[in-house]
Amino acid sequence: METETATRWLTDAEQCAWRTHLDVSRLLMHQLEKDLQPFGLTNNDYEILVNLSESPEHRMRMSDLATATLQSKSRLSHQITRMEAAGLVRRVNCESDRRGLFAVLTDEGMETMRKVAPHHVASVRRHFIDLLPPEALAALRESLSPVADHLRGNRGKA
Repeated sequence: METETATRWLTDAEQCAWRTHLDVSRLLMHQLEKDLQPFGLTNNDYEILVNLSESPEHRMRMSDLATATLQSKSRLSHQITRMEAAGLVRRVNCESDRRGLFAVLTDEGMETMRKVAPHHVASVRRHFIDLLPPEALAALRESLSPVADHLRGNRGKA
């Protein structure tokens, strides 16, 4: 017979911290998405453009891009199809692996990044960075790093 472990309910302070985190995460992502809309981009589009613009030769294997953006391969494939239609990226076969594909940033995609990035950074500053003093940002980074490390380590595990 298994020993039942008692549920460790959240304290009022823990519940408040958790719900504040959820609120900030949702509201911030919603606002950033809204600020990308005039450029015809979603947060997912922008994340893909950033990853490709920062990669060697502005390209990534589709499987690596799916991992980097926390998307399933199927969802990423649909996303890339939409972005191809917009002229932002293209798919290229992998020379060393016939089944492999690369997503490659087009010149138009890079120009879009150059145009949109300053607006996106301004949005991040306006809605997040500039609202917190430097010591709070440092404390936030320090506090959340163990959580991010833990979650990265658990990716792909049941």
